[in-house]
Amino acid sequence: MTALASLMPQPAAGDPAALARAITKASGTSFGPGMAILPRARREAMHAVYAFCRMVDDIADGPFARADKHAALAAWRREIRALYAGNPASGIGHALLPGVRAFALPQAEFDLLIEGMAMDADGPIVAPLRATLKRYTRRVAGAVGALSIRIFGAFMGPISDRFALALGDAFQLTNILRDIEADAAIGRLYLPADLLEAHGIPMDPARVAGHPALPALARELGAEARACYDEARRLAPAHSRLRLAPALVMMGAYEAYLDRMEALAWARPLPQPLLGKRQKLVRGLACALFGPGAPPSP
Repeated sequence: MTALASLMPQPAAGDPAALARAITKASGTSFGPGMAILPRARREAMHAVYAFCRMVDDIADGPFARADKHAALAAWRREIRALYAGNPASGIGHALLPGVRAFALPQAEFDLLIEGMAMDADGPIVAPLRATLKRYTRRVAGAVGALSIRIFGAFMGPISDRFALALGDAFQLTNILRDIEADAAIGRLYLPADLLEAHGIPMDPARVAGHPALPALARELGAEARACYDEARRLAPAHSRLRLAPALVMMGAYEAYLDRMEALAWARPLPQPLLGKRQKLVRGLACALFGPGAPPSP
């Protein structure tokens, strides 16, 4: 089996929940602590969503021809349609089915997620327009948030979607700021075109790392990420803190990355690792236990 074939929907064999759990564990995701505190059915639904995300993300980012990537993503679109018709063919599809039924997960969010991966599959995104970046973050981060908040049992209607989308934007902007050099090394540049132009930075991934104006740009984009966290913080009290706890664990851990970059005055390159596992866990648990108030200094 080729590397790409292994990422396409595979016929169900064995325990689907165990498959999703193994994929999640192997990834070493930062979302692990947030998933771990969920009851079993909700935890397994999150593992299934994460395993699906892992497959389509690895397709989009893998060393495959563009046409092959799109063919593989199309196979997942068909599998999602089959899932919502009640007859998935793959192990991951079968792992998703109980959560889709129990927690009323919208098919549109899975479709949006695949659309976001297709944007990456078209080739490295370089200096996107704001509208393009917004469309991308809504798909790759907002969709995951919209699915997750339903699995957590915290969904309260439109206000919950606003919370999930604000937090998704916050997470994605934090990732972009953290991973500038790693993205540039593979020809990718998620920093928006208007900020690059405003700071006199070439729209060329190879010329961004080490540019003297990069800290100033990062500070400005960091303020936008902070505003997204603040919006999520404003909306959080409308929900049960207990039900929202997994999202708050993730929020605390991710905002700790932003705090750390800010404490370093946005200097590049960033120390590696930027935060230790214990630091992230402490911040995440503090956010869940005491609420997403003003975060402590890292």
